[in-house]
Amino acid sequence: MRRIIAQIRKELIQIVRDRRTLLLALVLPLILLILLGTAIALTVSDLPLVIQDLDDSPESRNFIEAFRASLTFHIVQWPVDRQPEQALTTNTARGALIIPAHFGGDLNRGVASPVQVLIDASDANSAKLVAGFTSQIVSAYNRRLGGAAGMEPVSAAIRLWYNPGRSSKKFYGPGIFVLGMSLFPPLLAGLAMSREMEQRTIPQVYVSNISVHEFLLGKILTFVFVALAECVLMLILLFTYFELGIAGDPTPFIVATVLYAFCVSSFGTMVGAAIPSQVAALQAVALGGFLLVFLLSGLLYPIENIPPQFRWLSNFVWGKYYIEIVRDAFLQGGGWPATWAKVLVIGFIGCIFYLMAWRSMRRMQLKA
Repeated sequence: MRRIIAQIRKELIQIVRDRRTLLLALVLPLILLILLGTAIALTVSDLPLVIQDLDDSPESRNFIEAFRASLTFHIVQWPVDRQPEQALTTNTARGALIIPAHFGGDLNRGVASPVQVLIDASDANSAKLVAGFTSQIVSAYNRRLGGAAGMEPVSAAIRLWYNPGRSSKKFYGPGIFVLGMSLFPPLLAGLAMSREMEQRTIPQVYVSNISVHEFLLGKILTFVFVALAECVLMLILLFTYFELGIAGDPTPFIVATVLYAFCVSSFGTMVGAAIPSQVAALQAVALGGFLLVFLLSGLLYPIENIPPQFRWLSNFVWGKYYIEIVRDAFLQGGGWPATWAKVLVIGFIGCIFYLMAWRSMRRMQLKA
């Protein structure tokens, strides 16, 4: 019994002395509680909707106000000389409402005037909700005009883009692909680096003639190759079981995949270099590589569903940009015009992780 108490005392002293382990032990449960309690929201609100009014009549503006008054949609201005499909390709909006030029005249003559609604169906759940709320708004507008007793003056012709069958596999498949790329390579890289620190083998590197840059690049590139091999296996599954294919130019996806493999491998190496404990490094990688990507990247639900006080955190989650690139490659096909900025952000974040790992290794080398 005395040996058990002594062992408990020793472990508590080690946790108290290691501030990083203490923060992970005490702060991590709080972060999990906050994220799981507030970040998950299954209701849809403030979905961006582009409205292209080709009529510009009092009747069309009155019809637009019916959508503007809805809590589900957020109206985005769109010029009439641009194709509404560009709003979906560039992720400016989730849907596009097109009002024909003869809308007001048809209503005044008592003739049905169809309006067209284009919906981005790459997210099957959001597409279904957008279609349902659109139909409800149109029905309420018809009843207000007195069309419930007879023919409805306005009818909505809804087309689902990118995922017309609203298959959930085509939406979640790319997200799970990104989750696998975000979790396993940095986990292996973090454990490998922290093992060097934990087993005190890192001084052998310091006394050798290899530089810090060479040592880090050797570590990172090893797990880049591991990540790319994992990517190939998961792509085979996406092409077969999930029935997905490349929708457009594949070069943005290829470049982004290589940069993302470098980014997550640098993240794991940075964590392993900063935390000389495999258990603590495992928890840190799980937080960054799994939890943040799982909750704040748009993997399960649109980022618009996250409460505004936490939504800004998604801008710092590297998986968010890669998920948008992957879904564009498999579903939308926007290519470089729609994804070039996201590719640059992934490369920039990867460079930051590498520099932080180099700084940590350089500082320890100077102390040694």
